[in-house]
Amino acid sequence: MGANGEAVITAIVSGPPGPAVRPGRWGGVVRVLLGAAGGVLLTAAFMAVMWWPRHEVVHRAEAPASVEYDDGSRHYLGLVHEHTLSGRHGYRLVIGRDPGLSYGHWVDVSAFQAVRGVDTTEWTAAGVRVRFRTGHEVFVPAEYFLFGR
Repeated sequence: MGANGEAVITAIVSGPPGPAVRPGRWGGVVRVLLGAAGGVLLTAAFMAVMWWPRHEVVHRAEAPASVEYDDGSRHYLGLVHEHTLSGRHGYRLVIGRDPGLSYGHWVDVSAFQAVRGVDTTEWTAAGVRVRFRTGHEVFVPAEYFLFGR
């Protein structure tokens, strides 16, 4: 008993200390490599979602039946607004034979011109002229959108 009447417990440890437990030599390297691979995969998935474009057709025009082109096809024009989840925006004119505007000849247009919209679209045998409400004009020669280009 101690001086104040408390019980004193004494432990006696005998013998040499046990073996030290060390991690395997390659265990740490494997964990680091798996972590790095996981980080790369997560980053790739994140970037794919953030930069995946979304398209919206904000203006559509169709060549009149009176204008005939050498390829004998009907042609379509669309002003396409492209934007991503990250907030990037851009505009393109797409001109071609596909009424869904999924392929054809693409022309980048500045947001300044496109945001106010298209005023008129004039189809001729020589090509198509697009006038924007800003006063700017874009002319695309027919040779660039004929025959499925």
